Amino acid sequence: MATDDQTPWGRVDETGTVYVREATGERAVGQYPDGTPEEALAYFERKFVELAGQVTLLEQRAKRGAPASDIAKTVASLTATLADANAVGNLAALRTRLEALGGAVTELTEKQTEEAKAAVSEALAERAALVAEAEALAAQDPAKAQWKQVTATLDDIFARWQKHQQEGPRLPKNESNELWKRFRAARSTIDTHRKAFFAELDSTHKDARTRKQELVAKAEALIPKGVDGIPGYRSLLDDWKLAGRAGKKLDDALWAKFKAAGDVLYSAKSEVEAIDNVEFEANLALKLELLTEAEPLLTETDRVKAKDTLLSIQRRWDKIGKVPRDKVKPIEDRLRKVETAVRKLDEDHWQKSNPEKQARSEGLASQLHNAIAKLEEELAEAKASGNTKKVKDAQEALDARKIWLDALGS
Repeated sequence: MATDDQTPWGRVDETGTVYVREATGERAVGQYPDGTPEEALAYFERKFVELAGQVTLLEQRAKRGAPASDIAKTVASLTATLADANAVGNLAALRTRLEALGGAVTELTEKQTEEAKAAVSEALAERAALVAEAEALAAQDPAKAQWKQVTATLDDIFARWQKHQQEGPRLPKNESNELWKRFRAARSTIDTHRKAFFAELDSTHKDARTRKQELVAKAEALIPKGVDGIPGYRSLLDDWKLAGRAGKKLDDALWAKFKAAGDVLYSAKSEVEAIDNVEFEANLALKLELLTEAEPLLTETDRVKAKDTLLSIQRRWDKIGKVPRDKVKPIEDRLRKVETAVRKLDEDHWQKSNPEKQARSEGLASQLHNAIAKLEEELAEAKASGNTKKVKDAQEALDARKIWLDALGS
């Protein structure tokens, strides 16, 4: 049978009773009658290993910062278990480790209390920041607010509020309630402003809708007038632009009806223009023939002939009538060019035959003739005296006067 000293921490007697050795003596922890002493000790040693594992796990949880209250509860539970644990091993060492954990719980409690305070303080600041965002939205000028964007922003702030409420630390009741009151007040202000804005907008839309319905009716009433209704339609179009918005769907529908009336009027105009264009094209052909007759005047030098020919062309031009709109400027420009050339012929003639100008020209010519005669005398004297500089100056002055005289044509 087994001896009294089988391991340092326990033994098995002849009856199969297993004992654990502690400082106060031996203590029976159970029996294992159907196995060998080794198996009996191994069974109760495994019980010790399980207890040691629980202590080790508790130590690791404490290091990771598990809630101090949970650690304290587990320490108390394990301490009670180890008091009369049915296990074989160094139970005293486990108790010592648990006592150390008990001291750590106090330190952990203090640490976690400080951390909790810091977390609450931070959470209050975050919650207050959400309130400030909502209050900033509520303080905006309702008339300038982009309400779709404001609504989306407020929804986002409220979603963050709810998430913070669910995932963040529990806040003190008084502070939490005060922040919620401010947040709720901001939301209420925004809702009030939004409702007032859209109520006013609905009123504006209603007025615009009524006005545009009237304009549609007036436009449709012009249809029987055909082309003659177009000036009135253009006036209505100006009124339409000033009528304001009636809401996108209504605006689109009313505009479609208003435009349809205009399309009918302009369609009638197009038909008239198509008929007119047949006549206008014939007129264009006639005016092109006149241009063929007129453009040789660009090189004509006989001003009387040019004026008479142009006058005849102009009279016939006016009698022909309108041409297609896109052809008006090109042919008018060509005729203006001829008219300018003929007018210049007349102006040049007037300039040449102007009595005042002739008088001025003759007076200047006489002065030049006198100057030339005097310079020729000075030049002859200079040559006779052999004064080279006087010869040069007199010759240059004489040449200049002769050039001026040639320019006058005298």
